[in-house]
Amino acid sequence: MNDLSRLSLNQITIKQWSLAQAIEGCARHGLGHIGIWRDKLAEQPLPQTLRQLHDAGIKVSSLCRGGFFSAPTAAARAAQIADNRRAIEDCAAIGSPVLVLVCGPAHGQSLAEARATVADAIAELAPFAKSHGVQLGIEPLHPMFAAERSVIVTLEQATQIALQFPADTVGIVADVFHIWWDPLVHQEIARAGRRILGFHVSDWLVPLPDLLLGRGMMGEGVIDIRSLRQSVERAGYTGPIEVEIFNQALWNEDPDAAMRRMVEAYLQHV
Repeated sequence: MNDLSRLSLNQITIKQWSLAQAIEGCARHGLGHIGIWRDKLAEQPLPQTLRQLHDAGIKVSSLCRGGFFSAPTAAARAAQIADNRRAIEDCAAIGSPVLVLVCGPAHGQSLAEARATVADAIAELAPFAKSHGVQLGIEPLHPMFAAERSVIVTLEQATQIALQFPADTVGIVADVFHIWWDPLVHQEIARAGRRILGFHVSDWLVPLPDLLLGRGMMGEGVIDIRSLRQSVERAGYTGPIEVEIFNQALWNEDPDAAMRRMVEAYLQHV
């Protein structure tokens, strides 16, 4: 990449910043997009956030996160659906085109049953999302997270669910950290096509220092990020590219220094 026009800061990357600080930081470092997390969104009144986004010229690329659909009881599952409806409303309120769905673990169901629960929940939410002008982006996670975070662990599984719904309502989010290992990754990216609603980048460090908090800056690991970026572009995706890095060492850095490193890594390796 030779410019920053598509670069988006997923807020988790610079977790130490508040939402207001992150918006200001994106503008200061030349970014035009931000991926917002719901806990950060709740830190301040919505009108203040909208004013700051407008004044800084920053667009929202996505809202993290919805999902976690399976639950041990019917009441708990209904509560999850209600929470996802609130997330969709949040998306519409801040102008985010996409709600990222991390679909959740099995909670005592078989994997097949849990995946059917995910599809059922999305079917329940899709009309509500459409009425709010929001797209639901199913993000498959690496299989190591199947037990605690998501039973949707491949692009094939995510796309198969998305294909059950209109393309303007349900799609997939491709995160290189979660999909780089898949021998069918380029084939599945092509199959997803216009259903690709987001593209997230980071790197896989060797050895991996932590399952959750061990993602690296682009260029520090083994993922062929550029080939995956080119693959999603061939499939038709030309939207924002979010840097999403969970890493405690990065959170311990000076935020502006971390942003400068992120911008440089993006230009060199994405």
